Amino acid sequence: MHALTGKTVAILATDGFEESELLEPLKELNKAGAIIHVISNKGPEIKAWRHGKWGQKIKVDKKITAVDITAYNALILPGGVINPDKLRRDEKVIRFVKDFFNTGKTLAAICHGPQLLIEADVLKNKTMTSFYSIRKDLENAGAKWQDEEVVVDGNLITSRNPDDLKVFCKTIIDQVR
Repeated sequence: MHALTGKTVAILATDGFEESELLEPLKELNKAGAIIHVISNKGPEIKAWRHGKWGQKIKVDKKITAVDITAYNALILPGGVINPDKLRRDEKVIRFVKDFFNTGKTLAAICHGPQLLIEADVLKNKTMTSFYSIRKDLENAGAKWQDEEVVVDGNLITSRNPDDLKVFCKTIIDQVR
């Protein structure tokens, strides 16, 4: 049996997600036995951002308006500069992120993904990491920032950038219950 057999994981993204930050967790958690749903506020597809230009398209499994938080064991927020900025403008997305965070289930964010957590107002006294350029934003939201590959604080897992994906994915697999 795989580590995540019987577990369902949501990956929340929209156009402009960092390609590797969605595809690598999708691949690794799938190998670990998880069922993965790509969730978005648009569809039926979303476009990746890769090396300064549009990348591949990914099928959206569920729209944010048709999602039940109780169906998921974990939520992953990939980064990319465009993706979280677009998502944090959508009140349904922010409500989903905040409500999911409050379940105590695993919530993992990488790179610029934590910007959604700022908007959801869930970072007070949380220790975390991110892409270095949003450090001050996270600190202003009440977080304690560290420059580490991965930081785990309760149900929150954060990571800095695509170079940290291997340990990010392993940590998610180890933490999901």
